[in-house]
Amino acid sequence: MAIDLFAAASPLAPLAEQLRPTTLDAVVGQSHLLAANKPLRLAFQSGKLPSMILWGPPGVGKTTLARLIANTADAEFIPISAVLSGIKDIREAVERAEHTLQQSGRKTILFVDEVHRFNKGQQDAFLPHVESGLITFIGATTENPSFEVNSALLSRSQVFVLNALSDEELGILLDRAQALVAAKVDVSGEVREQIVSYADGDARRLLNFLEGLFNAAESAGVTAIDLAFLQTTMASKMRRFDKGGEAYYDQISALHKSVRGSNPDAALYWFLRMLDGGADPLYLGRRIVRMAIEDIGLADPRAQSMCLEACQIFERLGTPEGELALANAVIYLAVAPKSNAAYQAYNQAKAFVANGDSSPVPLHLRNAPTKLMKDLDYGKAYRYAHNEPEAYAAGVDYFPDGLTPPPFYIPTPRGLEGKITEKLAHLRELDKKAKK
Repeated sequence: MAIDLFAAASPLAPLAEQLRPTTLDAVVGQSHLLAANKPLRLAFQSGKLPSMILWGPPGVGKTTLARLIANTADAEFIPISAVLSGIKDIREAVERAEHTLQQSGRKTILFVDEVHRFNKGQQDAFLPHVESGLITFIGATTENPSFEVNSALLSRSQVFVLNALSDEELGILLDRAQALVAAKVDVSGEVREQIVSYADGDARRLLNFLEGLFNAAESAGVTAIDLAFLQTTMASKMRRFDKGGEAYYDQISALHKSVRGSNPDAALYWFLRMLDGGADPLYLGRRIVRMAIEDIGLADPRAQSMCLEACQIFERLGTPEGELALANAVIYLAVAPKSNAAYQAYNQAKAFVANGDSSPVPLHLRNAPTKLMKDLDYGKAYRYAHNEPEAYAAGVDYFPDGLTPPPFYIPTPRGLEGKITEKLAHLRELDKKAKK
């Protein structure tokens, strides 16, 4: 006979909802905001809650905190989702807030989940009502609000950064869940570690998985969950990977910096972490090409070609052979000689040109396809390099008359650029001799 694991639980409410905290002290995590004398705790205690942006990864308590704020302030709570809502929904929320204020004198907290998905016009619609005090605005976002929230709305809100839950904090939630719905089931220490690792800092992910796991245990009549049962239950071990979120760009940054730091093991690790998380391999391929251009440059020009070929191989072969080609490129870049000299030269020359004048092309460098142009000395005294010793016209100036910019390209002594350094030094010596 199967054990009734859920006898004490509501059959209707999901486990995550059953365990949603109803007091601030019951919240797990975010101690940097909620501990004694910390900013959000003080705001709760003062009763003077500002409009705010709650920024953090999924499953860390943004919605829970918004609801607790509304309860503490005895305010009307209106939640809307930027994924499903538009200007019409914003107007209806404002009308409801006005009605509540007129009828009961209560203020309204307008909670906007995924606020970064609203465009500028939609975000601007909140401003007059935030300024008038009709609503206290709380926006939740997984994106950096500096980039995704309008500056006007951002300037009227305090930003609170929420962190992913630690393993210890996830363990507390696991204990609560087990005590609530599966108190008679034994969960081994190894299983706990696997579940916490799978949750990857996301409380909602943890509780949703536990609900499925305990349901499976109840159906199978299992009273002790071991690793074998866990593996048969866990449909996917894929880590959370928000393709448009902060973690996504953090991992790209880690991959790029591992390549730049000449650590092939770390570079391969981050590359495979991203693939495992669902990143588009061709997007990674484009980033890898950029690394070759930006960080390898002319120290090893073959790197660019290899990366482009790896992208073509992926397009031709797909998974998994194409991924191996991209992995080869990642390893090659990590062990290749490094130089950002060409990248720096490009940026400096670009800035110089943008801030410079419009000096005319010197006469000896101008094109002279007609007799008139030749009569005007276009192309006069131009020295054809191939007719010169070493195919180099020593002493010729190729900049506009009177313009002497700083050197842009300063090659490194690494890889092919070591040879380039020697050649340029030799040519500069030829220039000096020609000008004596």
